[in-house]
Amino acid sequence: MTKKICLTGVKPTEMPHLGNYIGAIKPAIELSNSDEFDGHLFIADYHSLIGVHKGSELRDYIYEVAAVWLACGLDPEKTTLYKQSDVPEILELNWILNCFASKGILNRAHAYKAKVQDNEDHNRDPDYGVSAGLYNYPTLMAADILFINSDIVPVGEDQVQHIEIARDIASAFNHHYGDIFKLPTAKTREGALLPGLDGRKMSKSYHNHIPLFVPEKKLKKLINKITTDSTPPEDPKNPDDSLIFDIYKFFANDSQIQNLKNRYAEGIGWGHAKLELFEVVNSEISPLREKYNHYMNNKNLVDEVLAEGASRVRKKAMENLRQVKEAIGVL
Repeated sequence: MTKKICLTGVKPTEMPHLGNYIGAIKPAIELSNSDEFDGHLFIADYHSLIGVHKGSELRDYIYEVAAVWLACGLDPEKTTLYKQSDVPEILELNWILNCFASKGILNRAHAYKAKVQDNEDHNRDPDYGVSAGLYNYPTLMAADILFINSDIVPVGEDQVQHIEIARDIASAFNHHYGDIFKLPTAKTREGALLPGLDGRKMSKSYHNHIPLFVPEKKLKKLINKITTDSTPPEDPKNPDDSLIFDIYKFFANDSQIQNLKNRYAEGIGWGHAKLELFEVVNSEISPLREKYNHYMNNKNLVDEVLAEGASRVRKKAMENLRQVKEAIGVL
């Protein structure tokens, strides 16, 4: 039986944080590495040009992202890992799809609308700072998805619109030329979000995040910044009202969770609770950190994986693009 194609894209922008690891990286790797799917993970380096304008910076981010996913368990034998920029067929398809992407759809894209709204809020011209790349971002994302006829695209709730736009563009093309493109399905991630140091959703924009592979001393220092109240150490505490415990549950096993609950009931100092949290987080992250450092110190290993992935995916890309070009009449 032919496996369904599962596609995940990651934009290379700084080190992922613990929230990314719990909410996106771990579940995506489990899905992609499963025997149920033909997994694909691409590094969306061309998408990053909207916000990253230093070549050396982007180059470093690309290595970081690849090393993070490999360290966290991505199996390049099961999941094809490649750079978007290594597959020129995506960019060729991008132009073709632009001719079937209505301006009305692109006007409603979240990122574009947010930029226009921000301009209006600050009494600027609505188009201030809006590049063609930002405006056409959804079309390039559609090309990322459609060039290998992806079936399943795991995304967060805020990214579902991009899959809907890809479906709209594919439908518009198919209306003229027949069933060339599959219509992809979004698979939204389920489960609670990992809170940040201040209790809000962990996010780089809130500056309340913990980068995934910081050194142990830095990890402990960041965990010690978690917001707590002034309850005395000897007083019983409710774990359901504890930010420390909220994060602890994502990394501890059932026995550890119950033991910490008991200590909360007996009375525990916040310093000791934070130490318990550091121990369980570092226990899971430490071996992954070692693998990450190994890849970053041996970037040729990353290059080899990316080159092999690009070679593998381009065989599919070239065949699918040939069908598209035949359909539109240029072949």
